[in-house]
Amino acid sequence: MEVKGEIYRVAGPVVTAIGLQAKMYDLVKVGNEGLMGEVIQIVGPKTIIQVYEETGGVKPGEKCVSTGMPLSLELGPGLLSSIYDGVQRPLHVLLEKMGSFIQRGVSADGLDHKRLWEFKPVVKKGDVVKGGDVIGVVQETVNIEHKIMVHPDISGTIAEIKSGNFTVIDTICTLTDGKELQMMQKWPVRRPRPVKKKLLPTKPLVTGQRILDGLFPVAKGGTAAIPGPFGSGKTVTQQQLSKWSDTEIVVYVGCGERGNEMADVLHDFPELEDPQTGRPLMERTVLIANTSNMPVAAREASVYTGITIAEYYRDMGFDVSLMADSTSRWAEAMREISSRLEEMPGEEGYPAYLSARLAEFYERAGVAESLCGQTGSITVIGAVSPPGGDFSEPVTQNTLRIVKVFWALDAKLSQRRHFPAINWLTSYSLYKETLNDWFTANVAPDYVSLRERAMEMLQVESELNEIVQLVGSDALPEEQQLLLEITRMIREIFLQQNAFHPIDTYSPFSEQYRLMQSIMKFADAAQEALKLGVPVSEIVKIQSKDELPKVKFEENFDASMNAVMTKMDKEFASLRGEFASQR
Repeated sequence: MEVKGEIYRVAGPVVTAIGLQAKMYDLVKVGNEGLMGEVIQIVGPKTIIQVYEETGGVKPGEKCVSTGMPLSLELGPGLLSSIYDGVQRPLHVLLEKMGSFIQRGVSADGLDHKRLWEFKPVVKKGDVVKGGDVIGVVQETVNIEHKIMVHPDISGTIAEIKSGNFTVIDTICTLTDGKELQMMQKWPVRRPRPVKKKLLPTKPLVTGQRILDGLFPVAKGGTAAIPGPFGSGKTVTQQQLSKWSDTEIVVYVGCGERGNEMADVLHDFPELEDPQTGRPLMERTVLIANTSNMPVAAREASVYTGITIAEYYRDMGFDVSLMADSTSRWAEAMREISSRLEEMPGEEGYPAYLSARLAEFYERAGVAESLCGQTGSITVIGAVSPPGGDFSEPVTQNTLRIVKVFWALDAKLSQRRHFPAINWLTSYSLYKETLNDWFTANVAPDYVSLRERAMEMLQVESELNEIVQLVGSDALPEEQQLLLEITRMIREIFLQQNAFHPIDTYSPFSEQYRLMQSIMKFADAAQEALKLGVPVSEIVKIQSKDELPKVKFEENFDASMNAVMTKMDKEFASLRGEFASQR
């Protein structure tokens, strides 16, 4: 039931109304144009509303109408391949209605209410169903079968169920108590969808990015943060993860990013080919575009929109990855609204509840057994844009307390053209111990030991670099000179990866293992030769060492690697024989 009030005060996106009977988070139509807003505070007779659209020209005395419902999404067939704004208005529909510039007060359905979908029931008359049960399926895209589920708050006995072509708002099933079920269900964005139970993540998210999979893996159903300054590669890294990670559904939230950067995403994604299926990547992707020049309040809603869509597909048993780019812009939106509400500011002006809001968002990730008995997962990867690359600022620090994987982007690495520019000394993953058994069973028994050995070498290299800057590398003992050469190989062969090279853009675990194994094989052979008296200057001259970096760009990886390894064995045997005869 709609309840009317009137505007008392306007302060940017925050509007105060009087005479409006509404609950927290109810959706409100503000002003004569019916701008979309949400109740965020109630103080006595005053209702404070954050408006998701520009409020210029709105004045006191205009009407406010409460819908009596919270901001909710339309969930059903047709979500995939869609591009939405922060409150689930399809951008192509807004384009048809308004042209290139989004005007105020325009509403649009989240799903196409006219499109017909072929519904195939999997239950029959007389069956008892409860919230979350699957009653039928729809082929949403070529490779994604969309499960039509009972709304989590509904249960009963089926009186009638149909099959055939229907729209998302047609009644497809009737229960004995008279309740009618559609293919579409509505769900409030701030309320997590219920599950039977949460499970421990035990499998890695396979990304094909060597530094992520090899050194700092994230579990499927885990949480990760990518903080980094401007130009360090956050967006490219997230796009690589969207394209190559082994999840079935991708939700990409562009939250407050620059318009030109989001435009690149909107142009590129529809043209990308899904490496898993050979079909367009958009067929398993939902894009949410909320750029920095869009109203600030909608920015705050966009991450909730994204996670709610992700939970819906998780409930069907899909593995979903959610890319939030970037949570800093979301936090800045909270800060602006908090200041308009005249709340007591916390550190750097952010609201005191910043940490709680971030935790609420990231805690909706995880592996879960859904109400229908399916096991699905949501992996949340949030980019953070600290001003000036300062990781001590509140958003980065509060995020670090919550997430279990930290991929720290480094401006100095990007300036040296080392990409991905992830600093291996400051990054970490708390999933390593959990995933070690999986790596041992599915990649190689010695994979974990190779990784740990490489990390130890990189740690020692950082300590030696301080000495090198003072006295030069020639002043170091030969063992340490050799170590610096080996770590250079780890950095240039294993850690560096070209996102724009057709072959090197994705590195399967088998290739990652062989690259690391070959570097360590060189290290072992070189150390043995050094003990026999072979000088480092001769060891670094062997041709196979210089050919090894080229292998990762070869189409026939295994044949190229075998040839280089055979050559390396011969070269080291020749070196050892030559210096043994001299002794």
